[in-house]
Amino acid sequence: MALHVSGSKNALPSRFSAGNPFSRFAPLILMKGGAMRRSGAEIDETPLSGTLGRIGSLEVRLARGPREIWRAQRLRYRVFYQEMSAKPDVVSRMFRRDADRFDKACDHLLVIDHAVRGRFGGIKPKVVGTYRLMRQSAAERLGGFYTQGEFDLGPMLARHPGQRFLELGRSCVLKPYRTKRTVELLWSGIWAYLQHHRIDAMFGCASFDGTDPDALALPLSFLHHQARSEGDWAAIAHAEHFVGMDRLPPEMVDAKLALKQLPPLIKGYLRIGARFGTGAVIDHQFGTTDVLVVLPVSAIDKRYADYYGGETPRRAA
Repeated sequence: MALHVSGSKNALPSRFSAGNPFSRFAPLILMKGGAMRRSGAEIDETPLSGTLGRIGSLEVRLARGPREIWRAQRLRYRVFYQEMSAKPDVVSRMFRRDADRFDKACDHLLVIDHAVRGRFGGIKPKVVGTYRLMRQSAAERLGGFYTQGEFDLGPMLARHPGQRFLELGRSCVLKPYRTKRTVELLWSGIWAYLQHHRIDAMFGCASFDGTDPDALALPLSFLHHQARSEGDWAAIAHAEHFVGMDRLPPEMVDAKLALKQLPPLIKGYLRIGARFGTGAVIDHQFGTTDVLVVLPVSAIDKRYADYYGGETPRRAA
């Protein structure tokens, strides 16, 4: 899907190899299971360092300092503003970087290609994929998560005291690298991050291309009627941004046709048990219609968790 996770547009692959039995989950690089927090366990707040996965010349790890964060921001600008339809402000256009005040408080997951050659023929590793990770402790220091600009998360967070939430966003992959193995590496990194910090639940904003909700009436209505987050995990768009998703009555929703119209990443979320908030939000800057994805770690399909939590993404190609 051209996905918007917590305010970001994701340029990710939409097709994956049928030879991988888990390829139907591969568009999903969000939130996943096995990292359940143990009651009374001590939480490790130390930074996660070192390689988190490697396939051939591609490595996934966290950014090491401001310069690598800058490289991630340059990649984001290239994908969001030059390739996709986002509209940069004056500062972004001047520096050719996608940056905001949240960047300094987040960890930045990078996929680096170590086989890229520079202008003069030498090896010059290149950042080809990125994902921004914001833990709840960082969000509290800033006064909230990025996603809270669109959705009211306060009640949901309050209903889960003591649980640790993670927001994911600003995800993108350089066009030539939009392959299954890049997604596997991103997931390998996120999985290691979840385990290290004992994350209990994740969320983010997923996007449909376009700003006309009536043109998206079928898939939006399907998510509202068939996959809405309820009870302790319910969350709603802020009133001033709220766009109703129940644009069709339940009896008019063709589930098979709706699934075909879902972006690949949203479809992937559904397959592993994610649910979606009430109400959508139009993001005019990025030209998208955003929905809130909510996924407790405990709801994740065990087969999927075992696959990406194992050694597969760490192998050499």
